[in-house]
Amino acid sequence: MIEVHDLTKIYSLGNVEVPALRGVSFRIERGEAVAIMGQSGSGKSTLMNIIGCLDLPTSGEYFLESKNIAETSDDELAAIRNQKIGFVFQQFNLLPRMTVRRNVEMPLLYAGKMDGHNGSSASQRAEAMLNAVGLGDRLNHRPSELSGGQQQRVAIARALVNEPDLILADEPTGNLDTHTGAEIMSLLLKLNQEENLTLVIVTHDTSIAAQTQRIIRLRDGLIEDG
Repeated sequence: MIEVHDLTKIYSLGNVEVPALRGVSFRIERGEAVAIMGQSGSGKSTLMNIIGCLDLPTSGEYFLESKNIAETSDDELAAIRNQKIGFVFQQFNLLPRMTVRRNVEMPLLYAGKMDGHNGSSASQRAEAMLNAVGLGDRLNHRPSELSGGQQQRVAIARALVNEPDLILADEPTGNLDTHTGAEIMSLLLKLNQEENLTLVIVTHDTSIAAQTQRIIRLRDGLIEDG
């Protein structure tokens, strides 16, 4: 599903060039659960942004479902982000004034799936996703009325509502206590196994990474052997 060939990313800070990725290559198959690990400055956040079609590499190639992302228009990239990739972030990124249901519906709105008669089906889809993550009784609550673990479950439901093929999770348990973090990981791995979703988790937590099928370790913009 994901093929990365000799990716580099160089940032320019004035007259200074700072390499974040120095030639990274790997492949992730459909349905795999993979962790990307590395210390701060290793390049993992840059790599996540490229995999998520939020940024482009300086050189090298990235293929998502055999599509060369470098040859994709801005509109096509936006469609891929909305329809093919579900994002789960450490900070949840929920809209505080909206109900849980409305937060989950937002990707459907961006995809143009809530106009006219589709609004009802979109609402039903959001409700189904919230039921799937165990929050069917919290539809009309606002984020401030939920625990951190519940807010992350809402974020996961929002990531799933457009039925993506890839879930990209950036430190999804970073703001949660150990017990709640374990519940969130269990939910993500269940979705990976039962729905055949490809799961890529960016983390610095070895206990989280150990639950995936494979670990890609980055150091100074390169993949570590072994």
